Amino acid sequence: MGPGRAGAPGPAAVTPGGAALLAALAAAPPHWIEPVTGMDFVTVPAGRFVMGSPPDEPGREAQETRHEVTLTRAFQMGRLEVTQAQWTRVMGVNPSAFTGGERPVERVSWLEAQAFLRRLGALSPGSAFRLPTEAEWEYACRAGTTTAYATGATLGPDQAHFRAAGGGGAADPRGTVRAGSFAANAWGLQDLSGNVWEWTEDEHCPYPEGAVRDPRPACGSALKVIRGGSWYFGADSARCALRYTHAPADRGFSLGFRVVREAASSRGAPRRARRPRRPPPSPRTSPS
Repeated sequence: MGPGRAGAPGPAAVTPGGAALLAALAAAPPHWIEPVTGMDFVTVPAGRFVMGSPPDEPGREAQETRHEVTLTRAFQMGRLEVTQAQWTRVMGVNPSAFTGGERPVERVSWLEAQAFLRRLGALSPGSAFRLPTEAEWEYACRAGTTTAYATGATLGPDQAHFRAAGGGGAADPRGTVRAGSFAANAWGLQDLSGNVWEWTEDEHCPYPEGAVRDPRPACGSALKVIRGGSWYFGADSARCALRYTHAPADRGFSLGFRVVREAASSRGAPRRARRPRRPPPSPRTSPS
């Protein structure tokens, strides 16, 4: 990810005129450390952004229809993907193919991630943990930017861990690398592009045709959305707008996740967005 600093997010993506939103953000600490695992959470402001990609973005897919999304609540997102040490602290066993306590955990299904979140909540009372929605994930990846990556129109090997340029090169035989190996984006979040794919909470549904608030899609899809690309895929898969899918029970050597902790003043399930009654788009499913 592109250069940035950890700490209070900047106002770039905050809704115009949103003085109340800025005040709410100011009342929350920019970081919160979960005491059991040491997981570092960064406060992400409420705000408005355009989700999806423009027609001229290289690698764009038809399902990346641009639409305006408003997130009315601030939330706290893990600065990094969940590491193997954090997973083992909660679950007891490390399932990863590429072992190392500071590497991201992988080979975990969406269902197993949910089990982790339930156990973490029991170990850390007073906090509500979940996966990010697809909209929250893309909003956090962009961190106020409108380009394909938070780094700009391109992504280099000094900015994220992905397969060699163009996808034609060999994947790194090391597999994953230490979480946090690359610079943070403008909101203090790291590794949203590359290293491991990240599960989101959401079903794979068509995007809406108009503006939505706090979307939480439900369309009966059997697939969940994963985001961010990985060490095994090229830079095109690490675009902020790129959508891939897996079934909830799937595992893979580049499938991981990061955690959202809802702000104390904004807990509660996000509202469901009204969706047109149409079948899900043709999924792109990662082989790992």
